[in-house]
Amino acid sequence: MKQLSILLTLLFSVLMVNAQEAEGQGKISGRLVDSKTGKPISYASIGVLNPDNKEVNGTTSNEKGEFSIDHMTTGSYKVAIFYAGYKNKTTADIQIDPAHSNVNLGDIQLINGETVLEGVTIVGKKSVIENKVDKIVFNAANDVTSQNGAAIDVLRKVPQVTVDADGNVELQGNSNIRFLINGKPSSIFGNSLADALASIPANQIKSIEVVSSPGAKYDAQGTGGIINIVLKDNKVKGINGIVNASAGTLFETGSVNLNYKNNSFSMNAFFSGNAQLKARTPFSQDRTSRDPAANTGTHLMQDGYTDFERHGYRTGLGFDWTLSKSSALSGSLSYNNFSNKNTGLINQQQFITDYNTSTVTSIIGSRTTDNRSSVHSVDGSLSFRKTFQKEGQELTADYVFSFGSPTTSYFQTQSLSGAASPYNGISGNNPGTDNSHNLSVDYVHPLNENVIFEMGAKTVQQHITNATEVHVLNTTSGQYEADPLQSYHLNYDMGIYAAYFSSKLKIFNWLDVRAGLRYEYTTLKIDFPNTNIPSYGLLVPSFILSHKFESGETIKLSYTRRVERPEYTELNPFLNISDPHNITTGNPALKPEIGDNMELGYTKNFANGGNISLSMVERINSQDLKQITTFYPTFTANGTEYTNVSVTARDNIGKEYNSGGIISLSLPFLHNKMNLRSNMMVFHRYIMSHTYVGNLDMGMRYRLNLNLNYQFPKNFILEVFGNYNSAAKNIQGKNPESITYTLAGRKEFWNKKASLGFTITNPFNKYIRQVTTVSTGDYDSYSVRELPYRSFGISFSYKFGKMDFKKEKDMSNEYLNGPGTGS
Repeated sequence: MKQLSILLTLLFSVLMVNAQEAEGQGKISGRLVDSKTGKPISYASIGVLNPDNKEVNGTTSNEKGEFSIDHMTTGSYKVAIFYAGYKNKTTADIQIDPAHSNVNLGDIQLINGETVLEGVTIVGKKSVIENKVDKIVFNAANDVTSQNGAAIDVLRKVPQVTVDADGNVELQGNSNIRFLINGKPSSIFGNSLADALASIPANQIKSIEVVSSPGAKYDAQGTGGIINIVLKDNKVKGINGIVNASAGTLFETGSVNLNYKNNSFSMNAFFSGNAQLKARTPFSQDRTSRDPAANTGTHLMQDGYTDFERHGYRTGLGFDWTLSKSSALSGSLSYNNFSNKNTGLINQQQFITDYNTSTVTSIIGSRTTDNRSSVHSVDGSLSFRKTFQKEGQELTADYVFSFGSPTTSYFQTQSLSGAASPYNGISGNNPGTDNSHNLSVDYVHPLNENVIFEMGAKTVQQHITNATEVHVLNTTSGQYEADPLQSYHLNYDMGIYAAYFSSKLKIFNWLDVRAGLRYEYTTLKIDFPNTNIPSYGLLVPSFILSHKFESGETIKLSYTRRVERPEYTELNPFLNISDPHNITTGNPALKPEIGDNMELGYTKNFANGGNISLSMVERINSQDLKQITTFYPTFTANGTEYTNVSVTARDNIGKEYNSGGIISLSLPFLHNKMNLRSNMMVFHRYIMSHTYVGNLDMGMRYRLNLNLNYQFPKNFILEVFGNYNSAAKNIQGKNPESITYTLAGRKEFWNKKASLGFTITNPFNKYIRQVTTVSTGDYDSYSVRELPYRSFGISFSYKFGKMDFKKEKDMSNEYLNGPGTGS
């Protein structure tokens, strides 16, 4: 059935491609120039209108002011042109018929002069999904269900991205992803990725860019690739802004964006807050273990609940300043604050069997837990750009800094059944700092229209401090006393020094080539006893070979090498003993994971905004990082002995092969009133390990989602969205599957300046049941969590000031050492 489903999807895709090919063969082209200077006008919005003045097609002019609109059917049209600072222009009627299928309008002159923007109807709208040669862009601002929730909810709808019910994110089956905000790194991702993604309101996101095969200009960090979250802004002259608010049974968010722009200076400010309301998660675990040396067996049963809540806010401002016709300066400063709290009560029954004497000892009691995590950070950036007389020649310099203060803590007590006071108690506090500085210089030099060279250098300096304070209950005095054996201070320093060279060229006027080579040298220092992490260098080659056909199809072959440097939290040997039977910790001896990623892809963009993308992917990870659970009958931590303990940490297990295929569809119907989007990923994993499991076939994994929306009259749109993640085998057990579904709607009013929406998620299932198994030979665990997921929410949005209809080349939207806008 699974193979049949894949074949049916492929057949449906091919049929839709053939249907789209039946569209018109007409073409309208031209060039936009300034009426006085004759210079080309780039990135202007161009819409094709039918006799009823409704848009039927559109595009933007390129850097040379040129535009071309294909697949026009027979009929009469007008071309409407919009660009801030110039008067709007609409051409006379244009006739497309068999005798005039290719219409070139020549140079179209625009008159420089301010145009009043209030009341202008926006005729152009980006597709929700844009497939480009080097990345996929998901335009969240044009997606209905993205008006409520957080960034983690938007990511569930992005092609090639998988998000499970706990908020764990994978890109093409790999969880080692480099996350950026507006192209810049942030310390908020280092402490808890789930918290960071939950702290960004969905209605504040403009788009999410996915780069699965980054070029040499990118940082090599992240074997899975790069995900860049681009926040909303507005660059129309004057003052404008947007206010968003949402409330629901599980989530609440609110945000305000303000923008100001004059001729050479623009500024934006924002504030956003979010809260995940307290929700109870029932939990149970049934585990058995055996101690061959003592010839004993232990059966531990735990059941209870945890109450989870999260809240946070972000605020900041940014500016863009055009110093002259050839130079510009931009900068940003933001403050981030979020935290979570997880409290619970767990009942325990433990039975220890001595097989030598056939005696059974029982311990029946309960445990209370209180786990908390928080982070406060300040992020900033300053970018300078200098252009030269030669078109495309450019020099940029960027400085990015981040100062973070992450803190984690736990508190737990254990009591025997019927006892008046705890027999065991421990508390841990883990405050620290996470500071980083990034400095980069990049230079672009075009030799001619077909050959462009790029080069640059970068350094990253990260300094982390950590202070672990542990207190243990003195059952005699009833006081918690400091335990010097489990308390320590830790310093961690990482330096990265990188340089790259890349080129873009066209061979035989047919094959587009993007090839580059990057070298990164990493130094690491951690002052943990008996721990030494050697420095290492890494050569990172990459290339993309592509060809774009006149029919709108693109084929590409790409390869890149990536590295996953262990995060500090994975290296930090801090023992989290909030559950003394299930301890988690870091591993200072971790080595970096090296990824070799290959992709063969086919993309077709249709004139009506639809597209289809097919990809075959092969990912090979060496020194593969995986989470490993080890069972100890007795475990001693800095002088304290624990019994019947599983300890979980990451380790380098060997090599993993991840092979798969991806299909993405976005198809409009009924004159763009209905839109169908679907993404399907199928991956097979195979592991070769000399440390733990040997060679292991991990089987197949599936991810499928389906999105259908319909535009009703009077600006009301309704959407349904469903997502399925299959269960996934891991090297010691199995992770659970998940099914989520959402119904959402939005009504626009007040001349489209305001909107009111609703979102209903999993209305027929209060919980998502998650079963996780772990088996290590002498240890077996079966855990069940009932994750609360059903929610109802409403959202409101209001825009004020002038409206934005202009597409600009936005400096802030470029990656730090990134590939620019791509094509």
